[in-house]
Amino acid sequence: MGSENNYRYIDREKSWLTFNARVLQEAADETVPLLDRLRFLGIFSNNLDEFFRVRFAAIRRLSLSGQTGEKILGGITAQQLVKDITDIVIKQQSESLRILEIIEKQLEKQNIIIVNESELCQEHQNFVHDFFIQKVSPELVTIILNDLAEFPLLKDTVGYLAIKLVMKTSEKAKVLGLVKPKKEVRYAIIEIPKTFNRIVVLPAIGEKQYIMLLDDVIRYNLSSIFNIFEYESISAHMIKITRDAQLDIDSDMSKSMLQKIATSVKDRRIGEPVRFVYDKKIDKDTLSFFLDRMGIESTDSIIPGGRYHNRRDYMDFPNLGRFDLLYQQKPPLPVEGLSLEGSILNRIAKKDYLIFAPYQSYSYLIKFLREAALDPKVTSIKITLYRLAKNSQIISSLINAAKNGKRVVVQIELQARFDEANNISYAEQMQQEGIELIFGIKGLKVHSKICVIDRLEEGKIKRYGFISTGNFNETTAKFYTDVTLFTSHNQILKDVTKIFEFFDINYRLHRYKHLIVSPHYSRSKFNKLIDREILNAQVGKPAYINLKMNSLSDFQMIDKLYEASNAGVKMKLQIRGICSLIPGVKGMSENIEAISIVDNFLEHSRVFIFGNDDNPEVFISSADFMTRNLDGRVEVTCPIYQEDIKKQLIETFEVGWKGNVKARLHSEKLDNKYRVRKEGETVFRAQHETYSYYKNQQEDNNNF
Repeated sequence: MGSENNYRYIDREKSWLTFNARVLQEAADETVPLLDRLRFLGIFSNNLDEFFRVRFAAIRRLSLSGQTGEKILGGITAQQLVKDITDIVIKQQSESLRILEIIEKQLEKQNIIIVNESELCQEHQNFVHDFFIQKVSPELVTIILNDLAEFPLLKDTVGYLAIKLVMKTSEKAKVLGLVKPKKEVRYAIIEIPKTFNRIVVLPAIGEKQYIMLLDDVIRYNLSSIFNIFEYESISAHMIKITRDAQLDIDSDMSKSMLQKIATSVKDRRIGEPVRFVYDKKIDKDTLSFFLDRMGIESTDSIIPGGRYHNRRDYMDFPNLGRFDLLYQQKPPLPVEGLSLEGSILNRIAKKDYLIFAPYQSYSYLIKFLREAALDPKVTSIKITLYRLAKNSQIISSLINAAKNGKRVVVQIELQARFDEANNISYAEQMQQEGIELIFGIKGLKVHSKICVIDRLEEGKIKRYGFISTGNFNETTAKFYTDVTLFTSHNQILKDVTKIFEFFDINYRLHRYKHLIVSPHYSRSKFNKLIDREILNAQVGKPAYINLKMNSLSDFQMIDKLYEASNAGVKMKLQIRGICSLIPGVKGMSENIEAISIVDNFLEHSRVFIFGNDDNPEVFISSADFMTRNLDGRVEVTCPIYQEDIKKQLIETFEVGWKGNVKARLHSEKLDNKYRVRKEGETVFRAQHETYSYYKNQQEDNNNF
């Protein structure tokens, strides 16, 4: 069973680590602008933090339970997987350090110099000292550890400096004539503050710009921090701990869901440690002291690293006015037929529109909600929210609607991983404004991206709404690729209304005529769509399936795609992240090709195309083909009926498929090989060409 599974599926966790290696490839790519290469290093680090807090933590729990977990892990034991992951991550961390060194040298050639505490010139020494005294010092938390009965609780993924103080020989020891008295050693810990940017910009000197990490500002001023101690040497090395991010939801019926989630988010800070990263140059006795006092054992993932951790902070590296070292940002394009000036509802009443962000402007979605908030004919707005921007225009529009007397119903997912605190804050804010909140369904996350409004027209209710593949978040819409359908199709929006009824009374199952809704119908409906392609292939009709999604890891769905391949169905898969399916294996998946595009934007849209005897059916979805999306969440897949939008989605899928610059091939080797250009084939960068596609469409319409 195990060997068969190993042959049929790629391990999900290893596939995810392979995706993160693609992010690292972007950091290493000489054709990527230098400051964007630093950003990719930050994304790589941030991704890894989340992976350890969630996926690795779950496998570690399984490993410690004594179960092998082979069935759910596809043929590998949890114990072996913990070891394999640690080995892979150590290699990736080493590679990321090598890439960082190269980037820093190249930045220096561009007159951007990153200095540490021992490299400060005279002009910067006073600045760094004053900056520390005035801004950093008041924020510092410094703890002397030796005499504490209990080791302090270190925060998840926060950076710390582990301090070792070797004390001077006491006068008493000298008087007693001890030749080599044992030196007293004191240990301390300094929390690196997160209240301001870790990347400190020092004053420029001539054309040269200087950067210093906050860690090194602290190192430079260690003598100011520990001046009450008589020490002969002091050293500081960075450490970081990652904790299990699982939430334990209280079953106390007297507490509201808001209270329960808020309590469990607070409790997350004491989650079990799952990874300990340290500067490999740290003294052995210092490392032993910390591991021992923190109760970290060899069963945990202990990762030797470089001088600096939390490289996710490079995501916020200042641009320093050097836009020549960044990707050129192209302005989002308008959508033909929609205007940010006139009524957007009047336009949608006549036909459907599709927005493909960030290629096209996301402002239409905000405009839709702003108009609905003010329109006297609009009686209600219902919307699902998962991840929101920090200063969300979506929330302000909904509050505005409530103040204008509209009934506003919001299903907000309090358990959106790592956004819980943000969503709790917004939920409390909306409650105060009289917005009706729904906190989901026990055991099911609500991951669907839907909105419907009711508008009174000539004495009857007319519905308008939108359905999306991505979060209603105007910040991430600038760099996540997602499609959003605006529609007044009454039957589709009737189905959307039924979903909100299900949120409210979830013991009653609804039948949906148009939408495909998880957890009750998605798996069976996708199976039927695949079965139809199999039947078409068997009778010699055209049969193909084109799927674009973030992850493909559900074994049953993979088996179904293998079955279709064996029947002769041709498949093109664009899977950005996890791909547990092994493409191109004779007798199993020879009719399946699979690529991943990792580039400047994060590929996030889900588009499913089923050939249907050359009369293709096209869907957009909030769901990937993962078990959790099919069976454990509320997800919505929406059919596209309007021919021009259907054509647009089919053509943009093909644009992505033709990519030969940033496209990697999925394979059982997990080697992230780039798709090789054929002789004479022109360079085709999918994301650039997608922008050109919409720009050309706009120009064609203008000329017409």
